[in-house]
Amino acid sequence: MLRSKVKTYRYRIGKKNVIVIHIYQMARASAKMGNALASNALNIQIFKKPKKH
Repeated sequence: MLRSKVKTYRYRIGKKNVIVIHIYQMARASAKMGNALASNALNIQIFKKPKKH
């Protein structure tokens, strides 16, 4: 993968919180012989932080 850029926006609509995640990725692969595979696969995990009292 050559480049990865993540932008996160948080919105509040009424009582609900909305998270918008924009992910921009670019991958490139090359081989002199045979096949090459450039993968733009993502592994995303979203965690909820515990509230502080």
